[in-house]
Amino acid sequence: MNTLERFQPIHTFLFDVDGVLTNSELIILEDGSLIRKMNVRDGYALKRAVAQDYRIGIITGGSSTGVTSRLRQLGIEDIYTGVENKKEAYEDFLQKHQIDEETILYMGDDVPDYEVMRRVGLPTCPRNAAPEILEISQYVSPIEGGYGCVRDVIEKVLRIHGKWMDEHSD
Repeated sequence: MNTLERFQPIHTFLFDVDGVLTNSELIILEDGSLIRKMNVRDGYALKRAVAQDYRIGIITGGSSTGVTSRLRQLGIEDIYTGVENKKEAYEDFLQKHQIDEETILYMGDDVPDYEVMRRVGLPTCPRNAAPEILEISQYVSPIEGGYGCVRDVIEKVLRIHGKWMDEHSD
């Protein structure tokens, strides 16, 4: 199976946040609060996928009201934050939606993502992921985390399904 064929059965996307939707860097303010930076092109692709009825979920160890707010603005409802065991959150997501694991693309970048990535139909990662994650990924985006790797995988799926350019959005 070539790389693009692996994207054909995908109808659900799961993403980590830090290192995938962000560039892995945190800015720590004097009051101890953390600031993350997200890519607007990733945001466009997420919003587009939601509008095209793809299911999107977020499973992250981090907790940020700003990140959660941004993701909700994009139409994402399944957001698991402050997760210590991503496998448990994944099990909850599967049970809630009764999804075939073969139709799930998961993008992670570090060891906490490993167990979930071993179960999904298409494990993916940004090019700067940890070695263990690079090793098990069936697709490695040529783009680093926080700089458009999420758009890369979403756009591939939507293009294969003929849903990327079929409607122009604002």
